[in-house]
Amino acid sequence: MLSYWEKQSLLQYDYIIAGSGIVGLSAAISLREREPAARVLVLEREVLPTGASTKNAGFACIGSLTEILADLQTMPAEAVLELVAMRRAGLQLLRRRLGDDRIGYRENGSYELIGAREEWALHQLDEVNRMLAGILGETPAFSLATHKIAPFGFAPGHVKAMVSNNHEGELHTGKMMRALIDKTIAMGVEIKTGCPVTRIEDLRSGVNVMVTHHLLKEEVVFRARKLLVCTNAFTRQLLPELEVTPGRGQVLITGPIPGLPFKGIFHLEEGYFYFRELDGRVLLGGGRQLDFSGETSTEFRYNDRIQHELEEMLRHLILPGRPFTIADRWTGIMAFGSTKQPIVRAHSGNIILGVRMGGMGVAIGSLIGDKIAAMALQ
Repeated sequence: MLSYWEKQSLLQYDYIIAGSGIVGLSAAISLREREPAARVLVLEREVLPTGASTKNAGFACIGSLTEILADLQTMPAEAVLELVAMRRAGLQLLRRRLGDDRIGYRENGSYELIGAREEWALHQLDEVNRMLAGILGETPAFSLATHKIAPFGFAPGHVKAMVSNNHEGELHTGKMMRALIDKTIAMGVEIKTGCPVTRIEDLRSGVNVMVTHHLLKEEVVFRARKLLVCTNAFTRQLLPELEVTPGRGQVLITGPIPGLPFKGIFHLEEGYFYFRELDGRVLLGGGRQLDFSGETSTEFRYNDRIQHELEEMLRHLILPGRPFTIADRWTGIMAFGSTKQPIVRAHSGNIILGVRMGGMGVAIGSLIGDKIAAMALQ
């Protein structure tokens, strides 16, 4: 029941992007930077980006010591170095494009807490620093900061050592997404929310992108020269043959804690747990490794076991002896695969994929968006 006018003038674009998270908006900006006259549309299935872009902890990170060592057990050293370089380049692009003030970027310190099971990693610290020197420059990637355990108030029985990550910072996720949306709109890109893409067709001469119109109860068919798929954890709902596995992340945040003795961002257990100071509160998340099967889900639900473990970690490790209240909880959905490498490739002649960020969307999302924009323009 669309009108003649709608069909003639409102459904045709040069480029359509499915997904308005970090990757999708970054791709839209890059397209307009390279081709200013292009008509670009971003389609978002919900009112806000739904996966992880608005729900992450705001870590501007390249990887902790134990995470990199774990990667070296399953990946060639060259692939690990490529990932670190990608994270660094992505963060540099994000900061350069939006500006540190607009995204709330700060360098209040980044640390990894080392327990008894991770002490072996300290013996590899110098070797990992040598390996990363070609990417990160003269400042070592990691250095010991064990002397800060007591001033920060962490439980010494649980924390045996602490490592400083010298090339990481933090940002304000809400400000970052607000700045990305504002820049995307300022670049002349259209963003339509509440538009779930249900089907796509590559017709060689272009792409049909079908969206359900709930009021008219019919499909609306948008047309573009190229489609960029940036739906991350939800990609298999559109392309079920892809190797993309969702991974849910559980997060909580405390109320304000008077006299909180630390700032910065913190990693534990190969990055599976993470926490930070935020406005005098503690934001804590992770624990997916405690229930991999249960957290392989695109449903936004709490995992009671993991939420309980997060509270216990606050009580016994991070804030021992300090009273706290839980002010809020939420979940985000990330995307993983058999390798940590994202999927960045052409799916067909006119459909390009930028998905499976491996939980590193803040770090690599801007770069992946730029890469797929360049591919679309070739």
